[in-house]
Amino acid sequence: MSKVNNPILTGFHADPSICYVNGEYFIANSTFEWYPGVELHRSKDLVHWTSVPSPLSEERLLNMAGNVESCGIWAPCLSYSEGKFWLIYTNVRDWNVGPWKDTPNFLTTAENIEGPWSDPVFLNASGFDPSMFHDDDGRHWYLNMEWDYRKSMSSNIAGAPQFTGILLQEYSATKKRLIGKPKKIFNGSDIGMVEGTHLYKRNGWYYIMSAEGGTSYEHAITVGRSKSLFGPYELHPTNPLISAYGHPELKIQKSGHGQWCENKDGKSYLVYLCGRPLPGTLNCPLGRETGLAEIKWKDDWPWVMQPDGSLQNTPPDYVEIPGKAEQLPGEKDRNLVGKRADEYCRVTKYDFNSLDFLADFKTLRYPIMGKKHKRFSIDARKGFLRIVGGQSPISTFEQGILCRRQTDFVFEAETKVYFEPTYFQHLAGLTYRYSETTQYNLCVTYDEELGKVIQFQSFMLGEYKEGQKTPLPKDAPVWLKVSANYQRANFSYSIDGKNWHLIRPELDVNKLSDEYGGMGFTGAFVGMFCIDMADYAQYADFEYFTYSKAE
Repeated sequence: MSKVNNPILTGFHADPSICYVNGEYFIANSTFEWYPGVELHRSKDLVHWTSVPSPLSEERLLNMAGNVESCGIWAPCLSYSEGKFWLIYTNVRDWNVGPWKDTPNFLTTAENIEGPWSDPVFLNASGFDPSMFHDDDGRHWYLNMEWDYRKSMSSNIAGAPQFTGILLQEYSATKKRLIGKPKKIFNGSDIGMVEGTHLYKRNGWYYIMSAEGGTSYEHAITVGRSKSLFGPYELHPTNPLISAYGHPELKIQKSGHGQWCENKDGKSYLVYLCGRPLPGTLNCPLGRETGLAEIKWKDDWPWVMQPDGSLQNTPPDYVEIPGKAEQLPGEKDRNLVGKRADEYCRVTKYDFNSLDFLADFKTLRYPIMGKKHKRFSIDARKGFLRIVGGQSPISTFEQGILCRRQTDFVFEAETKVYFEPTYFQHLAGLTYRYSETTQYNLCVTYDEELGKVIQFQSFMLGEYKEGQKTPLPKDAPVWLKVSANYQRANFSYSIDGKNWHLIRPELDVNKLSDEYGGMGFTGAFVGMFCIDMADYAQYADFEYFTYSKAE
């Protein structure tokens, strides 16, 4: 047996969709405003997961220019039928502004999980969280939740009236469009806010599974069944299928929004959204992650199995997987590099001699190597990542920024940058951020009296702050670092790579979470940036980037 600890995909990996094809499991996750769209992973054993190139990696498939934070890719659905992968996704344009939501839904397909992916087919925009069900008679059925903007907003999550049920409509693969009229087949349970729905067929039963209760601590998965595709659907006898609501003692919280699949041995596994709050708080800077549970079938109902074999509707800390897991070819080697603070650390060092680093890094709203955008290059200076200065840190169009997820409560990130600013609107350095409205930046910039300087800047819900300016040597690199330890973090810098100088103030990690300042759906990121608000021309060269986590 192999033990798999939850979560299985750490850091921001929300809204998981899973399918099992030819002996492999595939998971798709939401990416929201981060580009490329939809995160993909594959595994043969549910233990070791390797990243797959994101499918929505070019503007032909995804244009997110202008999307505000937490818009973009919501809840993709990955399925397999007729010898190809089907990927349904929403490119949310507007949300949380008045009563409306703009939620165009699209379909793209590929014979190979690594692409190429077909030109997107527009499906509809009446709601979000779409999915596709392939019935055993060869027909394809499309689902999405319906959003009724006419309903007034409610402060009571369970009573939020805009979530008015799940629509079902047939999809014609030959005509490449929806046909017939949509039919509402499910209104959800008394938990409320029904969304994120998937359909299955097993032993003559149709099963409907939906996310309910919002995306925070009340989150849950509801299950119903019917002998007819169109319902009515009888609810699970101990609904919900899984939820951490009412169990603050659990390590895994926010469990909901997921999908199950069945492997060749007849075993069923559920992946689901979850979160891990910082100790003593309700804040989750790692974002909404992906958890795993084994499903046991009893009386033709699915049940979540706990490590002790009991059937309960709470998220397990770990799952026992039959057999001995083996590392997959190509899985990244995390080298043991030393001892810090009495803890062994694993360091991932990214160089820029090839594009391999893109497996972990993302940019905002447009492709890093797109034909229209020339802000990033590994060829301009061999062995370096060059970022040409983009727009300001609050822009929803063209920022010169490249980041990776924070995946651990205790970590360090470091980079070395060559940057020679000549104007106060030139900035480059290290960012530790959640969104355009919540971010900390350690900047190399310019002051008319001091010349090249290093300075702390932050922008938190409309409040801009900056620290003192410290002169830096001209025509020389500077090393930048951020060190996080649960709720607290610090920036530091070095001019020789050996002696480090602490930057004040201390950073409050709680603020880099969904919970701070209102509703959001992503998680904390750390990375490199370059800004030129004057000419969009000044550039910075980054020699490497490391991410170290405590073991």
